[in-house]
Amino acid sequence: MPVDLPMPRRDFLWATAGVLVLGHGAHAAAPIKVEGLTFAGEATVAGQTLELNGVGLRAVAWLKGYAAGLYLSQRVRTQQQVYAAPGAKRIQLRMLLDVDTEEFVKAFDKGIARNSAPADLPALALRMARFDAMLRAIGKVKKRDVIDLDWLPGQGLQLTLNGKLRGEPIAGDDLYLALLRIFVGDRPVDAEMKIGLLGGPVG
Repeated sequence: MPVDLPMPRRDFLWATAGVLVLGHGAHAAAPIKVEGLTFAGEATVAGQTLELNGVGLRAVAWLKGYAAGLYLSQRVRTQQQVYAAPGAKRIQLRMLLDVDTEEFVKAFDKGIARNSAPADLPALALRMARFDAMLRAIGKVKKRDVIDLDWLPGQGLQLTLNGKLRGEPIAGDDLYLALLRIFVGDRPVDAEMKIGLLGGPVG
């Protein structure tokens, strides 16, 4: 039978997730399963062991496009802490359906424009175009494909598809910061996904 909670369910789960994230920082993060997919609790990027901070779903109504996992040097709870986390970073996308990469190009460009100051966009434009070209070269991603968007300190943004490098790293921590804001910024591509990536409940 239903049980009344002392706070709304989402707030309760969020608070519980906060205890797990903040209270057990000394322990390795546990894997998270969602939609039949498993995000490993740890990942190695640029020789650094990262922890799974959280997982979120990109969905519009009933249609679920992909699950995303955020890996950082330590687990955090706020977008500002994500931006400030030292060392390597990874956003991992696991596809839940087939998608033309032109859709990712549109989402990437729109997300950066929505979450960046207009004065910052000219400095990003050429590198955004390079990243767009990498995505377009893939053509299409399929269900269960894995896309890694890594920050490699001293090198830049690296795109990997199913473990295979696509293109050369694109320099600039400002570009990777702009990319992070698409997922956890003030105007994220999906508000529910942002909650999951910051350690809250998935979906």
